[in-house]
Amino acid sequence: MRHFKIPFNEKRIALFTDSMEQELAQYGSDSKVPVLQDGELVVWDSLAILEYVSEHYLDNQGWPVNEKARAIARSVCAEMHSSLPHLREALPMNCRKRFKNITVSDKTQREINRVKDIWAKCRNEYGQQGEWLFGEFSAADAMYAPVVLRFIGYDIALNEVEKAYVDTVMSHPDLQEWIAAGKLEQEVIELDEVELPPGVIVEPG
Repeated sequence: MRHFKIPFNEKRIALFTDSMEQELAQYGSDSKVPVLQDGELVVWDSLAILEYVSEHYLDNQGWPVNEKARAIARSVCAEMHSSLPHLREALPMNCRKRFKNITVSDKTQREINRVKDIWAKCRNEYGQQGEWLFGEFSAADAMYAPVVLRFIGYDIALNEVEKAYVDTVMSHPDLQEWIAAGKLEQEVIELDEVELPPGVIVEPG
């Protein structure tokens, strides 16, 4: 919504606090975020929100125009949404720290490689007209931005194609604003703190 200049007001609710469930109860999302409220309509779940915004505000331009590219974009978004459990657990989202010398399990590495394969397929087959996964910015880039932040935060090795895409995402002014806002947050979610083995270096984000 920021990228396409759709105006909205953001309500921040701190997760895993005593008041979280009460604050989220009115939205009927079973305490899940994000939630989009548009008048009396409440939409939850990231993919549902992306679809609604694209249909209602963007004349479906939130997805690639090409029919085949659009189908692949929806596939890779759904996979990002429903999969990668080992990557999420081993590399939890953290904008305030950067880790070096992290060793990941074989299962986590397989999921890292899967993301890289997805990026390569999208860029090679549909990304010739721009720097994003499908050339122009789309819902797929919004969905994979958190993965980009994980790769940066945990110093995941990248080839030239992967690094170019990561640089494109990281240079987006809206993402930079998001990171800056994250660094101002004071809460620490203990469940998402990484147990550091010997030799791992932690630097400010």
